[in-house]
Amino acid sequence: MKKQQRRGTAVMMTPAKRITWEFAHVLVGAAIVAVTFNLFLLPNQIASGGVAGVSTLFLEMFGFVPAYTQWALNIPLFAAGVFLLGGSLTGSFTYGAKTLAGTIFLPYVVYLTQHWEPGTTDPLLASIMGGVGVGIGLGIVFRSHSSTGGTDLAAQIIHKYTGMTLGGCVFIIDGLIVTTSAFVFGLEFALYALIALFVTGKTIDVVQIGFGYSKMVLIISSQEEVVKQGLLTRVDRGVTKLAGFGGYTNHERPVLMCVVSRNEVTKLKQVVQTIDPEAFVIVSDTSEVLGEGFKLR
Repeated sequence: MKKQQRRGTAVMMTPAKRITWEFAHVLVGAAIVAVTFNLFLLPNQIASGGVAGVSTLFLEMFGFVPAYTQWALNIPLFAAGVFLLGGSLTGSFTYGAKTLAGTIFLPYVVYLTQHWEPGTTDPLLASIMGGVGVGIGLGIVFRSHSSTGGTDLAAQIIHKYTGMTLGGCVFIIDGLIVTTSAFVFGLEFALYALIALFVTGKTIDVVQIGFGYSKMVLIISSQEEVVKQGLLTRVDRGVTKLAGFGGYTNHERPVLMCVVSRNEVTKLKQVVQTIDPEAFVIVSDTSEVLGEGFKLR
């Protein structure tokens, strides 16, 4: 059976191994962000937000070494986060320790790789590849339940004391950095920075969720029992029966919910159409499905 073939065995880790594994991911993710910064963003003057963007601006305006700028901003911000955010940052010792590790290690790799040759001198390619690299690195860090600190902590502090949404705080901080880059490097480079920010966000989503978009199907049929058996036996997918009532008739109309992969949608619709041509079928995207037959937790 397909469900049996797809069923995997989860690998259990001891707490010590899990923490070690997460710390390793934080360091790897931070290293990827740092290398991407030196290969693509910094040499092409793309200040796409965050402490890295500030360090790019400070290099142009004051000649400050980016790694030193990042240390000079990250460490005080982390200390301010511990003092002002309290339990929301240090409620988990391992989370605080991982964040501190990323906060210190990322500028260190920036310092070690500062003399590497640029990956490209084309600003458009640099903004795209820079966004992808930063997104991969941050996605790995976020999957390890951690952060690289920086302006994320500043956004959390503003959020706590102003009541603004966290997303709004991040948008304001990154917006100020990109706007400043328009005055320092020119409007064109600020637009490249926006491209990098957009690509970074999309790449983080891919790393966090993956490419495996599935489809959630809701089926309303007068022959729900027959349809249910068809889905179970012919599509080989589980089905959930939900209670529903017609809005006009107020009669009970059970709703069948089934989640399938994209290449199974056509087969599902054919099965339903064969059994009940008048069935009402709703197909929608779902970003992530955890459980038997899909992704293991």
